Amino acid sequence: MNGWIWLIIIGFIVAIMILLLKIYFLKKSAKEIKKAFIEKTEQNTNTLITISSHDTDMKELAATINAQLHIFNQNRQKFEHGDLELKEAITNISHDLRTPLTAIYGYLKLLQNGGCSETEKTYLSAIEDRTKALKQLTEELFHYTIVSSDTEELSLEKISINGVLEDSISSYYVVLKQHNIIPQISIPDKKVERMLNENALSRVIGNIISNAIRYSDGDLIISLSADGTLSFSNHAAELTEIQIGRLFDRFYTVNSARKSTGLGLSIAKTLTEKMGGTITASYCDNILTICIKFY
Repeated sequence: MNGWIWLIIIGFIVAIMILLLKIYFLKKSAKEIKKAFIEKTEQNTNTLITISSHDTDMKELAATINAQLHIFNQNRQKFEHGDLELKEAITNISHDLRTPLTAIYGYLKLLQNGGCSETEKTYLSAIEDRTKALKQLTEELFHYTIVSSDTEELSLEKISINGVLEDSISSYYVVLKQHNIIPQISIPDKKVERMLNENALSRVIGNIISNAIRYSDGDLIISLSADGTLSFSNHAAELTEIQIGRLFDRFYTVNSARKSTGLGLSIAKTLTEKMGGTITASYCDNILTICIKFY
């Protein structure tokens, strides 16, 4: 009897060891699949996931993931190709429009300087206003394709956010006054310095202020914290949570009738992230708040 007991014990030990080895190789295969999956999704490659295990189920799992990766890579290539074509088309269209628009604007000035009746001056003023708007939209399209390009890198240097913010607000003083907006400004006396691109930061701030002018109910609060956080808040009762979630989407406008390409905040987001910062939008009690954080 003792012999049989020992045989049973040895059999259990062998079975347990076989199961432990099985579990070990399964875990090893799972780690290999996980590591390879991350590499394949991060890199634009058509190579397949391979594992060292000969387990049928794990090999089937790897084969299934490879099939889905193949579809994923095809869709990614289509998207990247389509996105590149779109940017090239926008660049070409905006470039082709800039020259004739400049010529039209020049001829309008000549007509306005000539002898015109009051009615003709009114018509010419309306044409000039529309031409300016179209020219601005064209410039936005052209600038977007540049800042969103992966090859466009920003040179960074230590700058004072305080100074750039003050200059940006000053440049929009007349426009803010025309819209009866008197901003409440809070800027610390101590310099808040970060490694940024001055022109890009000015563009970001300008685009956000322009957005506030377009959608504000008549107020604007601008603040800069010592930790490098820029905040822009204004009442905007006509907005919704869904619209706030899409504010940074390219070509998205809350009201299609407004004179906007929907690229202003998208450009601001792209430039902010290229400078290593983050930008977010929140909406509470009819108040829209856009925050930028530079680290």
